[in-house]
Amino acid sequence: MTDRYQDFPSLRFERPEPGILRIVLDGPGLNSVNQRMHRDLADVWLAVDRDPDTRVAILCGAGKAFSAGGSFELIDDMIGDYAMRTRVLREARDIVLNVINCSKPIISAMHGPAVGAGLVCGLLADVSIATKNARIIDGHTRLGIAAGDHAAICWPLLCGMAKAKYYLLTCETLSGEEAERIGLISLVVENEEQLHAKALAVAQNLARGAQSAIRWTKHTLNHWYRAMAPTFDASLALEFYGLSGPDAAEGLASHKEKRAPRFTGPASE
Repeated sequence: MTDRYQDFPSLRFERPEPGILRIVLDGPGLNSVNQRMHRDLADVWLAVDRDPDTRVAILCGAGKAFSAGGSFELIDDMIGDYAMRTRVLREARDIVLNVINCSKPIISAMHGPAVGAGLVCGLLADVSIATKNARIIDGHTRLGIAAGDHAAICWPLLCGMAKAKYYLLTCETLSGEEAERIGLISLVVENEEQLHAKALAVAQNLARGAQSAIRWTKHTLNHWYRAMAPTFDASLALEFYGLSGPDAAEGLASHKEKRAPRFTGPASE
């Protein structure tokens, strides 16, 4: 791998074949997203976009998971530190917009838990693939904060408002099979072996295609997401506003202590 990706130490990079870049989430806690990985997930798509050796990118997770979402340490830092909360808010915006604006097609290959910042990239990928038993969770309201990140910009478009509201309000887990059935992801496969084989096959097909046609098609289709930018900004603002309130602290504590949360924060007027 060239020095082009040396600035993203939390991610692992592979070249399964010319023109295809595999980006691997590989970290402790089922690839949970710490401060460094959050920053890398925001900025890596700019490098992919400018990489003349990459036509297609595949994003996957090492070990038993795609990603377990934000680490407890990252969430704790955001709750207690205004400067950190502000930095991560900017990065959260950049993750979404940089995936959308990356000219190269992105394929996600999800297995096991798929939560948080990893799930942002997984669902916004141009082709999203999951195993049947993948566990897709938007855990925001369970943490005591509004569903920000990518939720408002893409879930209603992908699976419809009724399903989006149900899963975003309840934080109920979706299997990969159910996610494919309702249109939240592109494809579902039986197991992890098939997952990686299918992701590579799709990448090979796209890498052989007319690059300008593929990239311009992605660009125009993603205007659907760009049109939702004001809604996205509002969701981010409310998510990060909630991190300063009592329900976020209780949500994090309940996760750490493996118990049901006891939310006491006042409802907004």
